[in-house]
Amino acid sequence: MISLIRGKLIEVDTDKVIVDVGGVGYEIEASSSVLSSLPLTGEEISLFCHFIVRDDAHLLYGFSSKDERSLFRAYIRINGVGPKLGMALLASLTIGDLQYAVEQNDASALKNVPGVGQKTAERLLVELKNQLSDLLKTSSLSDLTHSTSHHLTPLAKEAEQALMALGYRQQESSAAVSTALNEVSEHNSLSLNELVRLALRNFIRE
Repeated sequence: MISLIRGKLIEVDTDKVIVDVGGVGYEIEASSSVLSSLPLTGEEISLFCHFIVRDDAHLLYGFSSKDERSLFRAYIRINGVGPKLGMALLASLTIGDLQYAVEQNDASALKNVPGVGQKTAERLLVELKNQLSDLLKTSSLSDLTHSTSHHLTPLAKEAEQALMALGYRQQESSAAVSTALNEVSEHNSLSLNELVRLALRNFIRE
């Protein structure tokens, strides 16, 4: 079992990285959080890994934290969820999103995940209802939820989708909306446009 890889980052692709460890290059399927925070090529990188052995391939999946890896492992224990879909779920949905979808029986949130159609979304909802309590226990969730309470509000969801329509990634949109909500004391008086404007300020500051 390969649990951790530490070495020199030598190549970056759209969904994977190659890390040189003692002269051996490891190709690692990287989570969205890893890809969004990579060092410069040639610098050292450390990834928590999940190793999968198949008849036709040995596959490594890399994560920025143990909690993120644990959530991925919880996903792929769900019937019908393989590593590819597990990575897509990890990139597209927070625990707050999942909790909201399950509580509201809302398949539309799951349909936004690449590779998930209506039938798959409905099946995942059934599976998630049985697995959600285990998912919530998987980790401390502090970094993975991006302030879950905000994600449970329709206004925050709409603002996040508006930012994504402008070209921002789901993960950074979630963080910007969460930060914006934390900066105001009265959420009920906020309009969608006001929340989106506040969230955009976080990108301008960067």
